[in-house]
Amino acid sequence: MKTLKIAALAAIVVSAASLPASAEMAGSAGLGGESYGIASWYGPGFKGNRTASGEKFDPKALTAAHPTLPFGTLVEVSRQDKKKKSVIVMVTDRGPFVAGRSIDLSRAAARRLHMSHQGAVPVRMQVVGRTE
Repeated sequence: MKTLKIAALAAIVVSAASLPASAEMAGSAGLGGESYGIASWYGPGFKGNRTASGEKFDPKALTAAHPTLPFGTLVEVSRQDKKKKSVIVMVTDRGPFVAGRSIDLSRAAARRLHMSHQGAVPVRMQVVGRTE
């Protein structure tokens, strides 16, 4: 089961777009739906807090906050620059709550995208599955 979740998370891609996250992903929640936006990541102060889905936030897990996608949605998030990195995350929380941001990633996901020293990067997001 863990291998399946990790494999599904690896298939999620996030991309940069000018539309707000709620508008861009609302119509693409189905498998294969994609959008572009700006990804940021959660700071260490959220460790152990309950997410909107009821789970405890773990910065070492490959998770994300998204304003509209259902909890348990697997999204592949991909950088849109020369680094060509991607990671699959599971939506467990709501957010981001900063204008112009499309998705908030855990620290582990941000590290996989090589963005932990940057606050935000343009990404492509693609729905690749569901955990339930």
